[in-house]
Amino acid sequence: MSAGAARPTRVLIAPQAFKGSVDAVRVAAAIARGLRRAWPDVECDELPLADGGEGTVRALVHATGGSTRRSRVHDPLGREIDAEWGVLGDGRTAVVETAAASGLPLLRPEERDPRVTSTRGTGELLLEAAMSGAVRVDVGIGGSATNDGGSGMARAVGFRFLDRDGNELPEGGAALARLHRIEGQIDPRLLRITIEVASDVRNPLLGPEGASAVFGPQKGATPEMIAELDRALARYADVVERFVGRDVRSVPGAGAAGGLGAGLLAFADAKLRSGADIVMTATRFAERAARADLIVTGEGRMDAQSAYGKLTGSVIAKAKALGTPVVAVVGGVAGDVDPLFAAGLGAIEVTSEGAASLEDAMRRGEELIVAAAERLARKL
Repeated sequence: MSAGAARPTRVLIAPQAFKGSVDAVRVAAAIARGLRRAWPDVECDELPLADGGEGTVRALVHATGGSTRRSRVHDPLGREIDAEWGVLGDGRTAVVETAAASGLPLLRPEERDPRVTSTRGTGELLLEAAMSGAVRVDVGIGGSATNDGGSGMARAVGFRFLDRDGNELPEGGAALARLHRIEGQIDPRLLRITIEVASDVRNPLLGPEGASAVFGPQKGATPEMIAELDRALARYADVVERFVGRDVRSVPGAGAAGGLGAGLLAFADAKLRSGADIVMTATRFAERAARADLIVTGEGRMDAQSAYGKLTGSVIAKAKALGTPVVAVVGGVAGDVDPLFAAGLGAIEVTSEGAASLEDAMRRGEELIVAAAERLARKL
């Protein structure tokens, strides 16, 4: 949108969360407040988005007029917690996020140990969603604290993991090195639903680009642990293939969430889909974007990778296809963002202007987003 162009009357506001600072719902509301300071008569359609990680449930429920639920499940270390999930506005689609039951933020830093953490709570949420009457469950699998290949999830829905002597293995990724056979069958309540996994991670299960090597360090894994966990997942993949007749080790996305992608493929017959595609379909993004004169997106940290398969890149691509100007309010910019401008982004406004430090910027997140959106509107 160039200087001197007609002032927009309808703006679609479609940001992600500023992680660690402001969730996507509040980001969208803050941008709307900033735009109205410059354009008092503007009509704002707030459409908070998410990429499959923390905040996916709230963003999708908000965007579709759905409802949130809370269920008692187990956290990554087996403690009981209340986890949030949702039913979308259509009443037929439920949404579950791994971060709510098996996520890294549920653990203190000293508790992080992917050798013992489990995805059992994610499986328990799947069962809760199935009992809601939904016919489809979208599972966002970002932000996990686990590296168990989805075996904890599989235990929750009906499977047992046994060693050579027939003893049940303990929870966690390390114990899978002793896996000899799998028994059981999926809970019948999951047979009547379709499970779609929202993830833009394309990593395989094993190897230098696999679950343990790439994501293990942020979950507390040392180099020695990474090697141990990769060997354990290799054993797991062998036994899973014998049990279900499917090789999941090299499927793109199988390594997401510490191998939960592989577990959902093998035990729940899930379909792995682009998180951006699932979210944008569920929120009717294209329909709402077609009515807008301007689209404002945003995220906490924008970099060159935002243009490739990520949610921000999808928003920009769809805006370009519609011929609608698109701009961004972001917390910060890292590296070369020329690919985003080449893809169709018109302008970037950074919220950290006026902040004393990163900590200050995160603490004052909403206030700074409002100010940045106002600055952006006045420049346009």
